[in-house]
Amino acid sequence: MTPPERMQKGTPHPAPSLVPADETLGSLPKAELHMHLDGSLRPGTMLELAEQRGVAMPASDPEALGAHMVVDQAASLEEYLERFAITLSVMQDAEAVRRIARECVLDHAEEGVRYVEVRFCPLLNTEGGLSSDQVLDAALEGIRAGEAQAASFGRPILANLIVCALRSHPSSQTLEMAELAVAYRDRGVCGFDLAGPEAGHPVADHVEAFDLAARSGLPITIHAGEGDGAESIRQALVLGHAMRIGHGTRLFEDPALMEEVRRRGVPLEVCLTSNTQTRVVSSHAAHPLLGYVRSGIRVVLGTDNRLMSGVSLTDEYRHARDDLRLTRDEIFRIARAGFEHAFLDEPTRAELLTGFDASVERLL
Repeated sequence: MTPPERMQKGTPHPAPSLVPADETLGSLPKAELHMHLDGSLRPGTMLELAEQRGVAMPASDPEALGAHMVVDQAASLEEYLERFAITLSVMQDAEAVRRIARECVLDHAEEGVRYVEVRFCPLLNTEGGLSSDQVLDAALEGIRAGEAQAASFGRPILANLIVCALRSHPSSQTLEMAELAVAYRDRGVCGFDLAGPEAGHPVADHVEAFDLAARSGLPITIHAGEGDGAESIRQALVLGHAMRIGHGTRLFEDPALMEEVRRRGVPLEVCLTSNTQTRVVSSHAAHPLLGYVRSGIRVVLGTDNRLMSGVSLTDEYRHARDDLRLTRDEIFRIARAGFEHAFLDEPTRAELLTGFDASVERLL
């Protein structure tokens, strides 16, 4: 096993001319491939929705609520996930889901994100009487409204949805979410995911759903190697037909698997701040991202949860630069990989990559 600190030992500081400035990171076109809708609400919106719906919140002003929702001291992934009960309490009707999805797209557009995949589990939004179809319809209406509003502000962005199932749910519900995702494939759903508590809830328990998604040609990404070890990543690839791995932080525990991931070009959706909060790594600087990049493994950066992690995507690029000493070229390569590995049709991908390359030329 190769610990992260050994993978990164002796890494030199890049020359100042090869380090992108804050302005460059802000202007860099970005793709966000790993973020959860129910972990990325605006605190002010939460308070407004809560007041309208008679829901109690743990704080009464946006700043205090935002501070409360950031998870700094979680002992595990499971403890980190407990905050979602608060956000979900105001996400049980179509109007709320539409608004939150619209604002999510706008928040990404504001920081130069050109493409975002918004993931969530519609089953968690049905306590107020909505069906999963109605929840998904509301979210799709919200992201399309966000696209239109962002375009009117001169901030073009494209958004799609990823339907999540939860590892801790019965396999019948995972299959239900896979069927829903497949049914909406041509209506704005671009992929299928398995999230939630990882340890003790293997992909092997949900194989039928992943077989269905794979047969239907629906792209698959699976959370793995965050709350459990490298074997969880192997199951995601072999049994879950995963085209991308959510987090993949503990891949270094299996060098042979690490080489297979490199050879196959399977990207890791890396969420630096979230991984420190769930205690998968001790700090940004201790994250194995740098070792993965310099071993030839494809990686993309994501926020995971903008609210719970208290970060923007640009913040995560700053952490990669400042704490992991990635060079300008490495950061640009990671940003480009976000578009290369997006769950998009080839013409749309090509158009976004052309725009990305032109922007980078101007930034050099």
